Amino acid sequence: MQNTIWDPQHECMPRDEIEQLQLERLQATLNRVYKNVTCYRTKFNERGIVPEDITSLSDLAKLPFTTKEDLRLNYPYGMFAVPLREVVRIHSSSGTTGKPTVVGYTKNDLKIWSNLVARFMTAAGVTPDDVVQIAFGYGLFTGAFGLHYGSETIGAAVIPMSGGNTDKQIMIMQDYKSTVLVCTPSYAINIADRIEKQGIDPKTLSLKVGLFGGEPWSEAMRREIESRLSLSATDNYGLSEVIGPGVAGECRCKCGMHISEDGFIPEIINPETCEVLPPGSVGELVLTTISKEAFPMIRYRTRDITRLDYGVCECGRTTVRMKKTMGRSDDMLIIKGVNVFPSQIEEVLVAIEGCEPHYQLVVDRKGAMDTLEVSIEVTEHIFFDEMKKQRAFLEMVEKKIDTVLGVGVTVKLVEPNSLPRNEGKANRVIDRRQL
Repeated sequence: MQNTIWDPQHECMPRDEIEQLQLERLQATLNRVYKNVTCYRTKFNERGIVPEDITSLSDLAKLPFTTKEDLRLNYPYGMFAVPLREVVRIHSSSGTTGKPTVVGYTKNDLKIWSNLVARFMTAAGVTPDDVVQIAFGYGLFTGAFGLHYGSETIGAAVIPMSGGNTDKQIMIMQDYKSTVLVCTPSYAINIADRIEKQGIDPKTLSLKVGLFGGEPWSEAMRREIESRLSLSATDNYGLSEVIGPGVAGECRCKCGMHISEDGFIPEIINPETCEVLPPGSVGELVLTTISKEAFPMIRYRTRDITRLDYGVCECGRTTVRMKKTMGRSDDMLIIKGVNVFPSQIEEVLVAIEGCEPHYQLVVDRKGAMDTLEVSIEVTEHIFFDEMKKQRAFLEMVEKKIDTVLGVGVTVKLVEPNSLPRNEGKANRVIDRRQL
């Protein structure tokens, strides 16, 4: 299969050359974080490690992990490896305790990021002749900006449409002749539903490629999107803490997402024992950045479950491929592309008088869109209150949760002791989505 390759030098390197480059860049990164990031210097010193001890890629396993907790404890700028005057962009992701994860980029980081996104967009079939409609929300999240600058780096025209306003999205698709759609897979289905209701034949649109990320989706969902929007749908992977979109993306073979190994060293670990697993094993993905200046991450635990395939792809790229994520090793949910932790909701409820410390989250998919219902036990006084007061209380709780999560929820008030109790770990989440 013929595939245009954005950066043949790095995407088609022989394995021994990839590993040599990774080792050189890893050693430079370790020196930088040891010198400039107190958190890493402390962690290394606790283990009796100095950067010079890492002389092979197998030595990576000697280094400590980085977790979201480290980022929370060093909020906002404690993990930065350069002075703030060298940082030209600040993004953030949702945090587990109301505090977001703050990430920074130097000018060179932005250039590298744009090129990494250009790689997976080119692999999916995007060219300078394309018109890219970005229906991710623009803001502190990295998604929209990553794809925006990647598109411009390729030389494609960008429509920074942002999320929502589906009827206008469709009008612009028709009038501006958009050829590439960027959004979450569930929003792509939502657009397809609206196109059908309007009686539009998707073949009359100019769409040819879809780049869908931000949430897990299945092969069945891919087939549905492709048939209903008449395009080629590809998956991509990234997370704000590591760089944003650009860590990995599918080529047109659609047999796993190529990881840009000149920028990241992937490992698969057993999430329980933390031991590194052999190639081909299913486990938690751990990523080390080796080209970032402002915000390097050493052995960052993504909590995403996947496996790696080191075989050479039909497209000619030699970089390792990661399979679609199969779940999480923690309790994080992804709702409409937003990271949601039950602990965030718990913190809101604990602070509200009248709410009991018992709740349950029910995640479902109505049509194409994710929904989140929060059942909350409330005191008898609240539960049996007059309807008007109960409605006001319910709306207040919904608003507070919405403010923290950044995603709308439906709140259901239930009687005390009506939710199931479990011995040991509480079963807080019921996920009914059929992915």
